Amino acid sequence: MSIEPSGVVDGATGHHESHGPEDTPSRARVTSLRCSGVTLSGQRPSVAIPFPASSPPGFEWLENEVVFDPGRHLALEEPTEIVLLAELGYAQEEIARTATPVAASSPFRILSDEGAEVLLDVARHLEPFVMPASDRIERVVRGGCYRSRWLRDLCLSADLAAHLSKIYRTPVAPHAMPHHLGHLNYSPTTIGTGIDKWHHDTLPLDVVMTVTDPARVAGGRFDWFRGTKHEAAELAAQGETPSAERVVTPEFGGPGWGIALHGNMVVHRAAPLTEMCERISMVNGYVALDTELDAQSRTADLIGVDPPAALYGEWARYAAWQSAGRLRTIIDQVGWTDDPEQAATELDRAIEVARQAAAEMRAGRVETHHYGG
Repeated sequence: MSIEPSGVVDGATGHHESHGPEDTPSRARVTSLRCSGVTLSGQRPSVAIPFPASSPPGFEWLENEVVFDPGRHLALEEPTEIVLLAELGYAQEEIARTATPVAASSPFRILSDEGAEVLLDVARHLEPFVMPASDRIERVVRGGCYRSRWLRDLCLSADLAAHLSKIYRTPVAPHAMPHHLGHLNYSPTTIGTGIDKWHHDTLPLDVVMTVTDPARVAGGRFDWFRGTKHEAAELAAQGETPSAERVVTPEFGGPGWGIALHGNMVVHRAAPLTEMCERISMVNGYVALDTELDAQSRTADLIGVDPPAALYGEWARYAAWQSAGRLRTIIDQVGWTDDPEQAATELDRAIEVARQAAAEMRAGRVETHHYGG
């Protein structure tokens, strides 16, 4: 089932958006989606799953934060360029199963000057919670949306999700696992160490945003590989990383700028610093609202990274959301058949994501996947 945006919600409305235990208004917004030639009109949630009504154990809210206001804190602009997966060398049959044919956008502005200042302040207040993410990233904060209401409301912004839906060319929502929202990368403790090694993401789509001013950072540039993850794997097997002539290094216009990335398909990294300095970036995850598409997830990589009390509940809800969407498609679209194998195959595919999640949870920790560098 393919979904194309039709009358997707548009830009900033100037209203206040709040999402949390003590302030959980309706997140529904009216839109129309065209599914396999049939128009479905009604309510589109600004998140795939409502943000949890309570926080996991060990998380406390920051005090005295400003309130996120999209009218003041967003300054959404359009990218000037969109690169497609086909241009990276992916075959059409592989692209068709993914969230979008888009690989990456050029940098575009997301936050106003005030919004960028607030995000930097929030990131500095969250820095005491840094931890390593396996051997891939030395200093990262995940789960920040359980600590900062401002960060949570930015990451759940329906205005930002609608803007990205246009860029990705398909309706998207903030990721259903809150630990994939507002992921913050911080400077490593030594120069010459990659901030984040070459990898493709454990989730389908994300926005990579500058928090500190890139003009004030020595090194630490964001790079992506103009090739496929299969090519990157072949290079890694030979002890090599992408060559400079096939690496794209976007020029961000300042803090609060970002790129829309098909992170599960585009191999990328944050390069080493050349001088010690403050360097912070944020990654906010998204999913396509079409649950018929491949999940494009490697959530097992997060075992041993995210707190178990948060990870398994988030993971179970996300897998249930994906499988529930596929089961709903069977209810809505499967007709009469006298073929038991056909009906059974439809059911198997519908519950595939939930079944795989359960098996991976029971299997336990796996080696984190990356391509070195």
